[in-house]
Amino acid sequence: MDMQISGKVALITGGSRGIGRATAAGLVGEGCHVAIAARGQEELDSAAKYLSALGGGRVLTIAADMLDPASPERLVAACMAEYGRLDIVVANAGGSVGARDFATATHDDWAQTFQLNVLHAVDLLRQAIPALAASDAASAIFIASISGRAATTAAASYAAAKAGLIHAARSLAWELGPMGIRVNALSPGSTLFDGGGWDRTKHSKPEAFSEFERMDFPRGRLSTVQEIADAAVFLASPRAMGLNATDLQVDGGQRRPSIR
Repeated sequence: MDMQISGKVALITGGSRGIGRATAAGLVGEGCHVAIAARGQEELDSAAKYLSALGGGRVLTIAADMLDPASPERLVAACMAEYGRLDIVVANAGGSVGARDFATATHDDWAQTFQLNVLHAVDLLRQAIPALAASDAASAIFIASISGRAATTAAASYAAAKAGLIHAARSLAWELGPMGIRVNALSPGSTLFDGGGWDRTKHSKPEAFSEFERMDFPRGRLSTVQEIADAAVFLASPRAMGLNATDLQVDGGQRRPSIR
């Protein structure tokens, strides 16, 4: 299926590994030019080499830390300087900062977790509004989590941030819709990829991991990073024009957010 995004430009945070890199690969494969941002230049260079070998669109790398409030403005400016346009924004960077246990987590742990997950996404979208409003295929995707939809037994700051991110996407879709900008959240479940957290759990706690897969997934396995990326590419494309102000769950039917 032609995703109708050849020649478009996408900016992806957390784009050097995991879901971000796989999404960039899917977009490049459709003829998109991409700008990928992450903290480590070495990982960015490795991702750029991989993406460029796919033979699709061009690849720009930008070293940036999404805990820095100045990063979103710099990313959009760099993308516009390189490509002169921006059609797709994928706010993928995220995670939990500091202590996961509420009794020991500090105010700064919570504040930085919200900065990394929520504020970087909304600031990135705010900076991208002029460029997106000029596009005929403007789409913004906030990579959230099923942890934002159900209670967790740990890392309440992460769950609360992802819940806020989902709600922000839904609300901003209404505000930016008149400008022709779609805004959606995409909520992965536990996702397996080489070097990721669940890959480490699989090897360090094989019995618990196998039991988790057997009990919590209808098909007895975690989602793959490719499955998440395929959904993101579709959601970003005009083929998904009917999807707006929504939270697309790609979790394989997962029963609970996590065992970690």
